[in-house]
Formats: sequence, structure tokens, C-alpha cells
Amino acid sequence: MPPTAQFPDEQSDDGNFERQEDAFRDWIEADASARYPAAAGRYHLYVCYACPWAHRIIIARQLKGLGDTIGMTAVDPWRDEKGWAFRDGDGFSKDPVNGFEYLSEAYLASDSDYRGRHTVPVLWDKQSKRIVTNSDDDLLRILNTEFNAFAQNAALDLYPESHREEINKVNELVYEKVNNGVYRAGFATTQSAYEEAFEPLFATLGALDGRLAHQRYLVGDALTEADIRLFVTLVRFDAVYFGHFKCNRQRITDYTHLSGYVRDIYQIPGVAETVRIDHIKRHYYATHTDINPTAIVPLGPELDFTSPHHRAKLAD
Repeated sequence: MPPTAQFPDEQSDDGNFERQEDAFRDWIEADASARYPAAAGRYHLYVCYACPWAHRIIIARQLKGLGDTIGMTAVDPWRDEKGWAFRDGDGFSKDPVNGFEYLSEAYLASDSDYRGRHTVPVLWDKQSKRIVTNSDDDLLRILNTEFNAFAQNAALDLYPESHREEINKVNELVYEKVNNGVYRAGFATTQSAYEEAFEPLFATLGALDGRLAHQRYLVGDALTEADIRLFVTLVRFDAVYFGHFKCNRQRITDYTHLSGYVRDIYQIPGVAETVRIDHIKRHYYATHTDINPTAIVPLGPELDFTSPHHRAKLAD
């Protein structure tokens, strides 16, 4: 009997996981005449604390100080056959904006012919009553610049022009080999597809560990979006990717510099409260029943992101 794919429409014949493209790619602009102008209270984020793609946006919203400008509702990290659901719980809630029961309703309200997977994050426009974008790549850039008139931390630039070329190169490597690499390993349905993801993943983690031996951040001397993109995978790695996705050559805690780097970013004011390990484990272990048929959520491992990281000296 052939193995069951987590997302059959995104599985190739050779067992590789091929992630779907983002369906909505409109843009918010800091221009009152734009189709979607930046405005306080007009837009609402639908996210999941368990999802690394959504987690990027949760962090950016937090660090830029946009909590009072853009509302946010988290879905239940347990995703059933109907997809992401709005339920009351610890860290997630029912939808206060539209009363949707499932995120799929936002997609179908925006495009009645939509047939793809219903992913987070989603930026919803309360005025036009449709999705503006479900692209976390675009949302990182939008939150970085277009809402600066309302941001409490407008000076923070996660995509500085002087480093954009290098950030783009690092992002490409990290996405292909690490961010999506763990999924390609975990969702592989053949041994060869799994190994094709596994080997580059750990080669890249080793290279990144070496890079971070000499510099505090991935690019330049300050936090950028490249760090956020890597952090959301690393912070999940030991809890879920190591065992659940069979990425088990080394844990992040086994890397001298990557482990300190994770703690460094976690300890940036505001970041820790965006990390919900309980949501992360509930989602992966209880949702992916093709990988974990019993849906038992493990009690371990013990994780400590609060111990000293000693990385500030690298900025001197």
C-alpha cells in the first residue's frame, strides 16, 4: 500500500513535497490614493502560532509595534479535515471580525472559485471584505515599511537597502534548504525524496553554524528579516522537526553557534511571547496523522531558550 501524502495535490510522483504558490498577492501602500492604503484599524491578520510562515508575521507585527494598528486572530493549532478553525482556547479564539468558523470561508469570500489549500497568514481587508494577501514574503515587507506612520517602532528596518542583495541570497538558501527543507523531509513519501531533502538540510545548518561563529546576525550587524525567517524553523526544530519530520542527525542544541543564536533572538523583547511551543507540538503531532497515526503529543523535550547566549560580544 503506497504511503499517504499530507497534501496530495502538492506531492509529486517521485514522492517530493512541492509547496503551492500563494494565491493572493495584492499590496498595502503608504499612499492614501492606493487601492489598499495603509490605515489603522482597517486590516486584520489571521494567523496560527504553530505555523512558521505565520510566525514570521507575528514577530514582525510585534517588533514593529503594530499591535494597535492591525488586529490579529489566531486559529486553533489543531487542523481538522476542514482546515484551520476558529475556536475558543488558550491563545486562539473565534473570529471577532467576520464570525467565520473556518479560514476557508475567508478564501471563498475572496474568490468563490478558489480550490487550493487554505493557508496562514492571511491579511484581511475589513472594508472590501476580502483577502489582500496570503503571502508571508510580501507581508514581511509590507509590515516593515508601509505602516511606519502608525508603528511604535518605525525606525526598525528589517530589510535595509544597503543589505538587500545579501539578504535575498541568504533568504533563498535558507528557504530552499532549511525552511522548506524540513517539510520536504517530513512530507516525503519515498526514501529517495527524504534523503534528497535531509542531506542539504544538515549541510546548510552546518554552514550557518560556521557563519554565526563570527557574526551575531546573518547579515550585517543588526536583526533583519533573514534572521526572523531562520529563527522560526530553528525554534521548532528540536521539538518537532528532529523527531516528527525525521530530521534527526543533530538537534539545534547540538550546534554551538546556532543554539546560542536561537536564544539570542528569543530573548529580544517581544519575541518570546510569540513562541507557543504548546501550539507547535499540538499542531504537528495531532494534525499530521499520516506521519503520527496515534496523534499522541510528546511531553518532551525540555527546552530552555532563556539561558545566557553570550553573543552580544560578536557585535563589538
